[in-house]
Amino acid sequence: MQPCNGQLTTDDGQKVMTEQDKKFMRRAIELAQKGIDADQGGPFGAVVVKDGEIIGEGCNRVTSTNDPTAHAEIVAIREACKNLNDFQLDGCVIYTSCEPCPMCLGAIYWARPARMYFACNREDAARIGFDDHFIYDEIERPIEQRHIESINFLREEGLAVFENWAHKLVKTEY
Repeated sequence: MQPCNGQLTTDDGQKVMTEQDKKFMRRAIELAQKGIDADQGGPFGAVVVKDGEIIGEGCNRVTSTNDPTAHAEIVAIREACKNLNDFQLDGCVIYTSCEPCPMCLGAIYWARPARMYFACNREDAARIGFDDHFIYDEIERPIEQRHIESINFLREEGLAVFENWAHKLVKTEY
């Protein structure tokens, strides 16, 4: 076995999941089940781990909170960032019960963890009614051909604020 970016691999390059990885993934899957048992939302769970400790976890809470952004990954990221008192997840690992949707994948990239593991994939989710393919299709369309009408206006006023940011000397970049 060879180390690859801190992860063990077999001689043919396959990643080896440790017992600790399995423990955290099972916790994400457990949270998915608990969420549906409590009628909080869809069958999704996630945990954020740093230095072998869970620092954030969540299940899907879309329907229980009337918040379309309350996906398991978002809930877990918010809790982890709050616990770390930071807006990034440097050195963290995310375990999620399903391959993240486009929104969650974007949030994961913005949070910048070291690694992400998932159990079910997007095809598995689509089979039970959680098909995000239409979002991937929309991203590829020109703005004027998207299903939700998008209108660009007052750009000059918006650009003035961007210029203020660009010239601000003291700021926290991210």
